[in-house]
Amino acid sequence: MTNNKLNSKVDEFLGKAKKWKEEYEKLRAIVLDCELTEEFKWMHPCYTFKDKNIVLIHGFKEYCALLFHKGALLKDTHGILIQQTENVQAARQIRFTNLQEIVNMETILKDYIYEAIEVEKSGLEVDFKKTTEYIIPEELENKFGEIPAFKTAFEKLTPGRQRAYLLHFSQPKQSKTRVSRIEKYVPQILGGKGLND
Repeated sequence: MTNNKLNSKVDEFLGKAKKWKEEYEKLRAIVLDCELTEEFKWMHPCYTFKDKNIVLIHGFKEYCALLFHKGALLKDTHGILIQQTENVQAARQIRFTNLQEIVNMETILKDYIYEAIEVEKSGLEVDFKKTTEYIIPEELENKFGEIPAFKTAFEKLTPGRQRAYLLHFSQPKQSKTRVSRIEKYVPQILGGKGLND
């Protein structure tokens, strides 16, 4: 690991880490050994190949993980990739609860990283579920009927933004909560903005 590969924002991230610090440092060393470019995206260390995201290091309460951006395309010969939630289409994680797990898996992790680089080099893309395949909640259909301009604005959003809203609006079990969520985001959608813009 040579110093010219290190990103100062990642150094800062590691310096502030209260949990998973040793695990992050070991994962960083492993990933950098694979000749990837270290960047800092989405508030986490992210590693790229020719400006394409390959893997990200992140942590949660119960585990830290390597997240492969196109993990769904990896062979997963060891059966260790995890889909975070049913709505995550492309990314997959390998999770760790202690440093020794990472040390023991170093060779396997490098194999997965190299495979992810090859997937990127080959130009393979994840076949995402189309926005039209998502269920539109009845409450959203009603709002479209009430405000035609709202429907038009929603349809002008990028497919990714539409999916994010559809998932967000569909999550609550109670209709009144779905209505409340939709009401909250009407101005944002009319403004052409996504859920997190």
